Amino acid sequence: MEIRMHSDSLIYVAGHRGMVGSAIARRLRDAGYRNVLTRTHQELPLDDATAVEGFFALQRPQYVVLAAAKVGGIIANSTYGADFIRENLKIQTNVIDAAYRYGTRKFMFLGSSCIYPKYAEQPIVEDALLSGPLEETNMPYAIAKIAGIAMCDAYAKQHGFNAFAVMPSNVYGVGDNFHPEYSHVVAGLMRRFHEAKLANLPEVVVWGTGAPLRELIDADDLADACVFLLRDYDDGGIINVGSGQEISIRDLALLMKCVVGFEGEVTFDASRPDGTPRKIMDNGKLRSLGWRPTLTIEAGLKKMYVWFSESQAGDGGARRSP
Repeated sequence: MEIRMHSDSLIYVAGHRGMVGSAIARRLRDAGYRNVLTRTHQELPLDDATAVEGFFALQRPQYVVLAAAKVGGIIANSTYGADFIRENLKIQTNVIDAAYRYGTRKFMFLGSSCIYPKYAEQPIVEDALLSGPLEETNMPYAIAKIAGIAMCDAYAKQHGFNAFAVMPSNVYGVGDNFHPEYSHVVAGLMRRFHEAKLANLPEVVVWGTGAPLRELIDADDLADACVFLLRDYDDGGIINVGSGQEISIRDLALLMKCVVGFEGEVTFDASRPDGTPRKIMDNGKLRSLGWRPTLTIEAGLKKMYVWFSESQAGDGGARRSP
């Protein structure tokens, strides 16, 4: 079957209002793909199997990117684990199954690097999946994502479905969620430093020791990699997508202080959890295909802060990419 993506191919991006989904939809349109299909959660609740069935029966998209998910940071994951596993299992089960049954040619499932073991050997290769225990604070979310990967693999093996999973490193950028309870580390720090600057506070207190290391990738770089893979990759399984740029939480906080222009002190509360001590992925598989990131962490943060300052992001809620 011909699977080459053309400029007039019908491409459904599920989760186009989320940071990653919106970046992928923008990148597709910028690359000249004219038929990018989107639906809001109100128009198409992906946790409703009947609604998903009707959508795929009518539209029959040739390519599907599943970037829709219920996501959150360390606080939300620790507090609302039941919500995270329930909603994500519903969404991905409905969409993967309907996409297969209604003839989707290629399916991309967006996962998270939290699927890998807490103490995985660094850098983390794709084969590290299920080789050790997960980080406890986000285990329900990680298990849901692992189930999605297993579902893609099983449908590929049993039915020949051209499905694969992308595992991004920590993503940040334009369109991020800045809620104080549900945000991830970059957006959470950016909001706190911004508010501290506006209030002329003497210090910002950062959770943990600052020692953990994270690999960060800008959402626009991730989107470029996803479009590259959607167009040219057909080998199934998992493929890591990261920038290869690693930074400690301490250095990230100090860099954020400079980007935002906060003039107070930065202190670290070691009584708070650190999370996974180090998480950098082996991106050799992706690099061997010819893709490279373009943005440094500093450049990405500056771009993100310009957008955040201009948009004056509100509180929002636990983000579900509709």
